[in-house]
Amino acid sequence: MNRSELIETVAVRADLPKKQAEIAVNTIFDSMTDALIRGERVEIRGFGSFTNRKYGAYTGRNPKTGSPVDVPPKRLPFFKVGKDLRDRVNDGTGPLDDDDDD
Repeated sequence: MNRSELIETVAVRADLPKKQAEIAVNTIFDSMTDALIRGERVEIRGFGSFTNRKYGAYTGRNPKTGSPVDVPPKRLPFFKVGKDLRDRVNDGTGPLDDDDDD
């Protein structure tokens, strides 16, 4: 599911005009992004939590030339699935399909 499909689903389920559903979805994502930028944790009970993970600097390699490249320290968002979501996904409600990468 992509963003536009999510907006469409919210519009249908909440009986909202598509524009209002788009505003709602974008507001949620923007709020979550802003919290992560501030270094805060975002937790959605039953779904999961988003945190920032800190990675130290290291020396990598340019894959084309093999020459060393200094990689600076960084923070990356990390998602940890909640128990309820994990259980629902693994309840055996259907066959596992490895082709659902989109």
